[in-house]
Amino acid sequence: MGVPMNQIMPLTPDTDYETIQTAIRYLSENGPDVADLPRFARALGLTERQLSDLFRRWCGLSPKSFAQAVALDHAKSLLRARESVLDTTYQVGLSSTSRLHDLFVAYEAMPPGIFRAGGEGLDMVWGVAPSPFGLAVVTATEYGMSGLGFADAKTSVEQAFEDLANRWPKARFTRNDARVAPLIAQAFDPARWSADRPVRVVLIGTDFEVKVWETLLKIPVGQATTYSAVANHIGRPTAARAVGAAVGKNPISFVVPCHRVVGTSGALTGYHWGVPRKRAILGWEAGVVSAAH
Repeated sequence: MGVPMNQIMPLTPDTDYETIQTAIRYLSENGPDVADLPRFARALGLTERQLSDLFRRWCGLSPKSFAQAVALDHAKSLLRARESVLDTTYQVGLSSTSRLHDLFVAYEAMPPGIFRAGGEGLDMVWGVAPSPFGLAVVTATEYGMSGLGFADAKTSVEQAFEDLANRWPKARFTRNDARVAPLIAQAFDPARWSADRPVRVVLIGTDFEVKVWETLLKIPVGQATTYSAVANHIGRPTAARAVGAAVGKNPISFVVPCHRVVGTSGALTGYHWGVPRKRAILGWEAGVVSAAH
């Protein structure tokens, strides 16, 4: 029997991600095989219909499909599906359907001197807007997005901003939510992912870090690769550990898809904004790929 309707708070898009986080914790502890609809719904304090509506609204998948998408076996299948993903992603011959899965990003790397100077002389704006994964906190220059992080019950907006701003301690930051809102809306809306109007980002880091981040941009939505594969791709086959460090320092989460890098076993390993959020993003992207077919 489901939970009585009068005992359930109504779900809205603003509260979806908090519930999704709870769902991911449950799935991580119990695995997708035990997530039958009635039991899964009761564990989250929802009715079966609310549970189905939540997942359909949030990622376009059924609860069962989402459970499979965030399971270890799914990560392994992503690796098996295209072992040479970094070598084949943008070669001639990719179908138009495959290209629709890509989050088109136009990027430029800032001069190394700006990084070494801690962003001295650089003016940035920052702001906050809702996203499918909690409040998104963004920093941007006149050239595009320079940082993207997340705020939630455990990480305040101010803490998320400081996390991003501390990378460029000498830059000047001004809060302007209205200025960054269109950037956030475009980044998280697949209907706005277009080669004609790309998401513009600015990469600020060491030469090595920028090479790693450029490589991450070649991993399509719905695919995954490994740290060692990234190291091989940039011509540094023995630098998998350094690649992992650079992936962890990626300042533009989601748009520069560090969440699509997993361990050789398929394990999701660490993620700067929390492994549950990494699972959520991969599950959400599975819905994007499903909708495109």
